[in-house]
Amino acid sequence: MDPYDPKSLEAEAQEFWADNGVFEVDEDPARESYYCLCMFPYPSGKLHIGHVRNYTIGDVISRFKRMLGYNVLQPMGWDAFGMPAENAAIKNNVPPARWTYQNIDYMRGQLKLLGFGYDWKRELATCKPEYYRWEQWLFTRLMEKGIAYKKTAPVNWCPVDQTVLANEQVIEGRCWRCDTEVERREIAQWFLKITDYADELLSDLDKVEWPEQVKTMQRNWIGRSEGMEVEFEVPGHDSLMIYTTRPDTLYGATFMAIAAEHPLALKAAEQNPEVAEFIEACRKTNTSEAALEKMEKLGMAIGINAVNPVNGEQIPIWIANFVLMGYGTGAIMSVPGHDQRDWEFARK
Repeated sequence: MDPYDPKSLEAEAQEFWADNGVFEVDEDPARESYYCLCMFPYPSGKLHIGHVRNYTIGDVISRFKRMLGYNVLQPMGWDAFGMPAENAAIKNNVPPARWTYQNIDYMRGQLKLLGFGYDWKRELATCKPEYYRWEQWLFTRLMEKGIAYKKTAPVNWCPVDQTVLANEQVIEGRCWRCDTEVERREIAQWFLKITDYADELLSDLDKVEWPEQVKTMQRNWIGRSEGMEVEFEVPGHDSLMIYTTRPDTLYGATFMAIAAEHPLALKAAEQNPEVAEFIEACRKTNTSEAALEKMEKLGMAIGINAVNPVNGEQIPIWIANFVLMGYGTGAIMSVPGHDQRDWEFARK
């Protein structure tokens, strides 16, 4: 039996695929369609083993569906319009456009050598005007409908990449890309009113054939809940507004917990260096759900009390590292008798 010679055999097969448009696809009403989209890579240099893993999985699924008779569309593109790519170009003293397109050419060649079945005639790059003009068009429509809005909110900020990081991109308080210590900053950002569509999004999850684990993640992300807002008076200061799904537990509230970025916390920090130091430590904390669940719950009293509206009791206000300004009002009422996390925190 002749040994397998990948260089000659694969090159011949790939040439045949390209010449005959094997993976190019057009609409065909007579066949069932299947769309397989893997996350577009950043054109940051070269593919690594993580790319190979991800795109192999997508390609296997696409080929399997083709064997079942589906009309399969598997496109490829480049997530090419971010600050990390621009900073890398500046670091290498190369114009960002040249840097980006050179990397795209190189990585495209790598993907073709791997033999993935992409419809290359549909290739796109997010930095090209013919692509982002449609992003701009869509955004202006969202603005007109009142769905897009701007507000100030805390973010994870990488001072080296000069960009915002998702919670999952903060690893032990540092940037996943450059290992720089991440800062928490309050900046103006754009938001979309996803909550306006919460009911529809939740009900339509029952219509998709997704793993139950993925559906659960989506339900948690949509975050629809039913409850009420309650106002706690704070003598000498603005009142605290909280949201609770359990108004029946108001009598059991023994303390209030606020986020490190809450205006009341920042005001207290002006008078107390220890509070300021604690707030700074909180700003370096990974705020992903997984990290918040596992980390030690820490807090500091700010020497100010709130008034329970149902019984008039004075209850202390604490800054807590598990309360985030970007969720709800940035303040919660804590009821140790009905909440495990509150109970563990109160025991300290």
